[in-house]
Amino acid sequence: MTAGPLTALPRREQLPAGRAAQRAPRRRVNLMPLVYLAPSLALFAAFIVYPFLRAIWFSFNETSFLGGIIGFTGIENYQAILSDPHFVNALRNSAAWTFGAVGLQLVLGTAGAFLLNQRFALRGLARGLAMVPWATPSVLVALIWLWMLDPNRGIVNGVLVGLGILDKPVAFLSTSETAMPTLIAIDAWQGIPFFAVMILAALQSVPQELKDSARTDGCGPMGVFRNVVVPHILPTVLITLVLRLIWTANYIDLAYVLTGGGPARATTTLPLLSYLTAYKGGDFGQGAAYAMVQAAILSVLVVMYIRLTRDRSA
Repeated sequence: MTAGPLTALPRREQLPAGRAAQRAPRRRVNLMPLVYLAPSLALFAAFIVYPFLRAIWFSFNETSFLGGIIGFTGIENYQAILSDPHFVNALRNSAAWTFGAVGLQLVLGTAGAFLLNQRFALRGLARGLAMVPWATPSVLVALIWLWMLDPNRGIVNGVLVGLGILDKPVAFLSTSETAMPTLIAIDAWQGIPFFAVMILAALQSVPQELKDSARTDGCGPMGVFRNVVVPHILPTVLITLVLRLIWTANYIDLAYVLTGGGPARATTTLPLLSYLTAYKGGDFGQGAAYAMVQAAILSVLVVMYIRLTRDRSA
């Protein structure tokens, strides 16, 4: 007996829709990525999302000295801090502190990057030593400078008086006129290596072929710098600048250890005022309100940072 024609065999597309669907392989949802991310997501929720949401809730409530909720007050905490003269002073100090310190870091860090990009003896050692201030813990930096700036036994006053620059020792951290500039100088000293290393990495990634092509087209050293080097390192400079602005605006270690916000609130910045109001004054509601205002201001810089990094990765 011979087999029938091949066309007589049932084809897949001729099967009923229900049976075809039953035979179709089912797609399995791979949950392993979520399993791997679960610990990180849990830590993120516990240490970032929850404290942030709790701070928002605190800012709309009256709290006890221990941080308990007494009652909902609406926007009264925000009205209180915006009418407080210390708020304007803290906002002014924050602007001076942030832009002053980061401006110095940008200028001197860029100069340091170009210097470290040159060939000279012991260049590797110099690059390593340049990172020491950045790698030193902030509290330790504050204690070192507290000793160095001591008006009686500090090395800074000893050198300045010995060189004839000062007639007598100066209490740099206890004088309203010198306290903030001193803090800015210390923070710049610690932050310059970060700018130097980031910009140095960008400088070393500039293709040599582009420099050679620019020289072939008749560009001198300044022309190569302006037309090749600057456009290549500018994205890195901008990202580093915005990131450092965010960090410095939230930074309270130096001011808290060295001056405590004084003298006469000359070094009280907005995040430090938030900390002192909550943990020293016991008013967690107003302290949280200060923090929310700080977060609203810094959100502009955060958006800038996200756009810069997204444009660079595109």
